[in-house]
Parts: sequence; C-alpha cells; structure tokens
Amino acid sequence: WSGVFGLSLSHCMRIELSHPGEWLQVGYMYHSIMTMHAFMMIFFFVMPTSIGGLGNWFIPLMIKIKDLSMPRLNNLSVWLALGSLFLMCMAFLSSGGLGCGWTMYPPLSNSEFMDGLPIDLAVFSLHMAGMSSIAGSINFLVTIFNMRMGALFFMSLNPMLIWTLFGTSILLVTSVPVLAAGLTLLLLDRHFSTSFYYPEGGGDPILWQHLFWFFGHPEVYILILPAFGVISHILCRSSAKLHVFGKIGMSWASMGIAWMGFLVWGHHMFVAGLDIDTRAYFTAATLMIAVPTGVKVFNWLATIFGGVYSLKHSHPSTFWAIGFVLLFTIGGLTGVILANAALSTLLHDSYYVVAHFHYVLSMGAVFAIFGGFWFWFPFWTGMVPRKDLVLTHFMLTFIGVNFTFFPMHW
Repeated sequence: WSGVFGLSLSHCMRIELSHPGEWLQVGYMYHSIMTMHAFMMIFFFVMPTSIGGLGNWFIPLMIKIKDLSMPRLNNLSVWLALGSLFLMCMAFLSSGGLGCGWTMYPPLSNSEFMDGLPIDLAVFSLHMAGMSSIAGSINFLVTIFNMRMGALFFMSLNPMLIWTLFGTSILLVTSVPVLAAGLTLLLLDRHFSTSFYYPEGGGDPILWQHLFWFFGHPEVYILILPAFGVISHILCRSSAKLHVFGKIGMSWASMGIAWMGFLVWGHHMFVAGLDIDTRAYFTAATLMIAVPTGVKVFNWLATIFGGVYSLKHSHPSTFWAIGFVLLFTIGGLTGVILANAALSTLLHDSYYVVAHFHYVLSMGAVFAIFGGFWFWFPFWTGMVPRKDLVLTHFMLTFIGVNFTFFPMHW
C-alpha cells in the first residue's frame, strides 16, 4: 500500500510540474507531497519489504531454524511499523502539511516556519519507525549469531542474503539512534525553548545536518544491501552455480560497504561551509566506496558469465537482476561524479542528484524487490507466474524509469 501511495504522489508531482501553479492551488502542497513521497518510499515501502519481509521469511530458512530468536520482539516491530505509518499519514493530512522537505532541515522545520501538528506527528512517526527497525535488527543479529547450526562457521554463511541482512542490521542498530537524538533535539527546540538549532541562542542548524546525514548515508546502504543479497541469489541460481563468484570477496565487500557508510556523511554537505581539508577527506573517503562496490559488480558479471540466458529458457526474474546490475552501475558512475567536492558543489540540489539516487534506489532496490518477488512467487503461492506477463512487467518498468530519470542528467 505504501509503495502504491508513494508512486501516486510522484505522479502528482509530475502533473504539477507540467503546469506549475494550475493544479495545486495551495503553496505548501507540492513540498508536502514531495516529503510524503520520500517518507513513504523509504521508511514504509523499501525498508519493510526488503528488510522486515525478506529477513523474517528467509533468515530462518537459510540458516535452518524454525523461527527467529525473539518472536514477541518481532511482533512488537510489526505493530510499531503500522503505528508509525498511521502517524505519518495523519501528519500529511493535518492542516499545514509537511512542507519542510524530507530532510527536515531547520529552520524550515522549527516552530517559526512550521508551527503546528504535522511536524510533531512526523517526528513521532519516525521515532516509532526507528524503534521498529532497531527491534527487528536486534532480532536478526541475535538469530544469525546464536541460532545458526553449530558446525556452521561464521565465514561459511553461504547465502549472500544472510550476509547483507547482517550488515544492514548492524547499520540500523548503530545509525538510527543518531537520527532519534537529532529528532529529539528538534522537538526540544520546537516546544521547550532550547536553542540547539537556533543561531540566535547559540545553536547551529548545521548540527542537524551532521546528525541527519550520519544516519542518512548509512540509510542508503540499509536500503540497497538487502537488494545486493537478492540479486546475488537470483544470479547464482539462474546461472546454475552453487554460489556467487568470489563468495568471500562478496561477503567482505558487503561488510566494507556497511563500515565505510559511516565515514562519508559529509559529502551531502559540501555547500554547508566545510573547510577545504574536510571536503578533501570526504571526497577521498566517498571515492573509496567505489572499490567494494566495483568488486560486487565484477563478481555479478563473473557469475553471469557462462550461464544460459534466453527468453525461452531463463527464469524471468533473471532479467530483473541483469537490469538491476546495469542501472545500478549507471547510478554508481554518477555517484562517483558527485563524490568530487567541486563538481558536487555545482550540481548540488539539481536534477542530476535526483537522477543519481533514483537510479540507485528507485531502480536498484525496487528492481531487486520485483526480481525477488517473481523469483520466490512459486515458493510463496505454489503457482508459477506466466513468463510473458513477468517480461511485460519488466520491459514496461525498465523503459518507463529510464525515460523518466535519464533525461534528468542533462
């Protein structure tokens, strides 16, 4: 439901941009729709599907146990996610809307510019979503550490999906509390006359950017790491191979991406007044992430090499996986350009950035979700999907997203 709602909001944005000012008569409504689109897609579609959904279903199956370690904590995670979704919808429908943008930068989100209920509801919603993610991640970590088969050494965790969910859980447990701290400071500024983000009171709005992006960049890898596991699984099965090429390298690349995700948050802030040495560090650190990412792309291509692929004989989910590799590589190349401080300053907040992260997420995480859905559809339902329908779905999506986002690089 959240995915369909988020997609409909993106359609509303494109309709409004085709004739600005004619359709949405209320000034803040466009920004509110954009903010809600981001929250719906990130926190209520991709994360619950790729982490909560696939993790709960496949971790017990792949490490050969009956259930996760703490079922009641799992249940709490589900109910917190549903409550969070309800609060976010209430924030969107409340008078004033969410006109602060999905990054919620002060002063746009403080009480002077956005006084009212929507921001407070959104903050509490994100708090609940964070608690849900932490509860589920703790459950995954305890399960993978303590309940795997006794003879199964940690480096022998064969399915890449387990490795990527393990790395994702570490990222969630360590980064979400930082976002929670930043949101709590925002609430204190709004209602208790503190000045954490008010310059006139000795605070600094840049503090919010540091706290938000220290969570926000690991969040990118939180969204894409499970997709890496799904794609690796699909490619090695469709290539009739026991495991993905370079299994150990893929495992360490996943952990390297997760670890390095905490070291590069400043590349979102090149225009925020960082000194030259700091910008040089974040440029170099961001470019280093291309190394484990390149290892993954190379290993996927090596896994594909030698496989039998044809419209007649290949599993239809294979085309989603190959499409993912192609589009994610394009998004990664534009990311290397944005890692450069000088170029990022020129391209900051432009459509080029929108194209980049939609190629990585809209066509990365979502293609992996669709590929995994069709790959495991017979396992979930006992029915085999018609190949022509799956291929039609893939072609329409592949052509549509490229026509939508590729021109944004211009």
